[in-house]
Amino acid sequence: MAGLGGLMRKAHEYLKTKEFRDYLMSTHFWGPVANWGLPLAAFKDMKAPPDISSSRMTTALIFYSMAFMRFAYRVQPRNYLLLACHLTNVVAQTIQACRCVNRTFFLQMLN
Repeated sequence: MAGLGGLMRKAHEYLKTKEFRDYLMSTHFWGPVANWGLPLAAFKDMKAPPDISSSRMTTALIFYSMAFMRFAYRVQPRNYLLLACHLTNVVAQTIQACRCVNRTFFLQMLN
């Protein structure tokens, strides 16, 4: 428990630093925060029927997020928040793509 208390104290001290305030006011923080709308919308769409999802847009979003995952890792300093956002989006869009493929496959089986 002493280790956890020390960790909490260090985290609280870091939150009060100018470096952290500067990070909160940068595009390095707000860009990824704004991008979280993409995976959140994809997860929301999982409750909708798969026939309303566009397979072309889903594929485009997968490649878009893969490109920005690489960018987030290559930029200095590394933007792990942006990387996590786009990794989440790739997972969500891949699930959506699988739903589209399953729907198309089963429709062909019925015909």
